[in-house]
Amino acid sequence: MATIQLGFGHGSIDLDYDDTRFDVLSPAESESGLTDSEIGQAIETPIASRALEDLIQSGDTVLIVTSDATRATGGAQIIDLLVRRLIQTGIAPSDIAIIFATGIHRPVTREEKLELLTPFIAERIRTIDHDADAAANLVEIGTSQRGTPVEVNRALKDFSKVILTGAVGFHYFAGFTGGRKAICPGLASAQTISETHMLAMDFDRGGRRAGVGAGILTGNAVSDECERIAALIDPAFIVNSIVNERGLPQRVFAGHWRAAHRRACETYAAGHSQTIDEKREVVIVSCGGAPYDINMIQAHKALDMAAHACNEGGTIVLLAECPDGHGRNDFLKWFESVDSRSLESRLQAAYEVNGQTAWALLTKIERFRVRIITQIGRDELRRMRMIPFGSLDQALSDLSTNAAGYIMPRGAASLPVIH
Repeated sequence: MATIQLGFGHGSIDLDYDDTRFDVLSPAESESGLTDSEIGQAIETPIASRALEDLIQSGDTVLIVTSDATRATGGAQIIDLLVRRLIQTGIAPSDIAIIFATGIHRPVTREEKLELLTPFIAERIRTIDHDADAAANLVEIGTSQRGTPVEVNRALKDFSKVILTGAVGFHYFAGFTGGRKAICPGLASAQTISETHMLAMDFDRGGRRAGVGAGILTGNAVSDECERIAALIDPAFIVNSIVNERGLPQRVFAGHWRAAHRRACETYAAGHSQTIDEKREVVIVSCGGAPYDINMIQAHKALDMAAHACNEGGTIVLLAECPDGHGRNDFLKWFESVDSRSLESRLQAAYEVNGQTAWALLTKIERFRVRIITQIGRDELRRMRMIPFGSLDQALSDLSTNAAGYIMPRGAASLPVIH
């Protein structure tokens, strides 16, 4: 027998398992993060870009875009270094601001700002909160593929230079996180976010649009549209990271917002795709703990990856604390649908971003037996058709002792690929 710790919120759950029946799918990572010097070296040797000091000079106003509390990016360390570097370049602290790319997520709390930025930066540099529904804070910069106005936070136009930060990881329909997603959906209006996310669905044929999925950039309609919108802003610079399970930067890619992001995605895919010979009957998957299991909308991303490794009709056991519940007050309404086809029809008639997440979740619940250990209430879980258990031992107690499976300690960070 072997033992592994699986992240659950800010703690962990121990799992004793038979290592002759279960294989662990997890990226090889260092426990330590990069030093300030190593991150500085990445910034000083940019990818497809002039040096930061040549792009941003005294007299510029600078907006730094960063992620919210649903992401682990190593942003506190990176932004601290960026701010200090900008000040050394001659930018006054009063001419620098940091905006949180929340998309349609809830606002960032004061406590989260201190953690995401460090108290030193949070108390000295102005921060801006994005509200995707606040028309007064939005500006039109173009039109979508469908001819709908593209709206983003007007701060993107109020500052002379924009720097993107964030982490690269797999995304179940945009291909990868990071890069262009800091602009759209991160700082876009609710309507613009809806327009881009809708491209993940093929309402003519039904289901997912071809070319849309985890680890796919080329030909991905969602990624292409988000990239096109980001190009309308044309950020001056980007610093994207790849982080380990502790949220510490392992690699940093700085430079041109598109080229550096593409390089980061290639590197991430090479290190986080997990080759398997077969799908198996049981998959035990943890989101990796906080912040990846902050709510069900985020936790679903780990479930999506587990589905790549599980036999049709097999069992997926999901560990997701979800202290913020579902993530949206209107999330449960979508599970009033009889099945995923009915839900898809509702989306076609009146699309909403979180309705698509509900659809993606329901399609997996229809394909697999999904058991979950979480703080979400049992009645709500039953409405979502998931089977609640009080402990991991209980969730595994009635499974065949001969069943083979996989354990995914960082679910969303591992993409199983059949050899």
